[in-house]
Amino acid sequence: MHIHGFNKTTLLDYPKHLAATIFIGGCNLRCPFCHNASLVTNVNSQPIIPTNEVLAVLKKRKDILEGVCITGGEPTIYSDLPEFINDIKKLGLKVKLDTNGSNPSMIKSLIHNNLIDYIAMDIKNSKDKYSLSVGVDNYLINNTSESINFILQGLIDYEFRTTIVKELHSEIDMIAIGEWIKGANAYYLQAFVDSGDLISNGLTAHSKEEMSHFSSLLKPYVKSVFLRGL
Repeated sequence: MHIHGFNKTTLLDYPKHLAATIFIGGCNLRCPFCHNASLVTNVNSQPIIPTNEVLAVLKKRKDILEGVCITGGEPTIYSDLPEFINDIKKLGLKVKLDTNGSNPSMIKSLIHNNLIDYIAMDIKNSKDKYSLSVGVDNYLINNTSESINFILQGLIDYEFRTTIVKELHSEIDMIAIGEWIKGANAYYLQAFVDSGDLISNGLTAHSKEEMSHFSSLLKPYVKSVFLRGL
């Protein structure tokens, strides 16, 4: 695995669990609002943390930690992800996966083989604006839809989430996303934050009032809507 970051303790990245967070470099998308741009566009310049070192730390802390969050970048672009997760599971830790949903076959395999306990999938925007929001021309959303439909089966705990950007997301987009993920248990609207490490500049956040309004628009479609980062 191409591990470029390792947070030994977090209360934020894995809901209701004390966890460690592992940052995997590389991604197949180029979302302009990505807050980990250096893990996407300049990944080869980032130092790599040896996998065995990460596993050794997790082994030492397995009686303290409850789980591990694997995020990125996009972890599912790596074929050795299942093997890596299996090594973590052998330590008795739960695993949460953050993903953009572009690799439904990997997601299905991980879930069917009981390798992940929680999945958080990013919904970048409405179908009509997906290419714009992922920074890939003519991006095909078939894989995204397949991942959504599979996750909606509820075989494990899950959440969908969208980083809301003023220049990209409107009322119409929110309603369209709501229809796309209709029946979902949990959907998080994440406030855009300029981390200083973005792929594109000139992006801004909606106000708290606008975010609350978007939340109200989505309530007819999903069971629970949450605001994150406000």
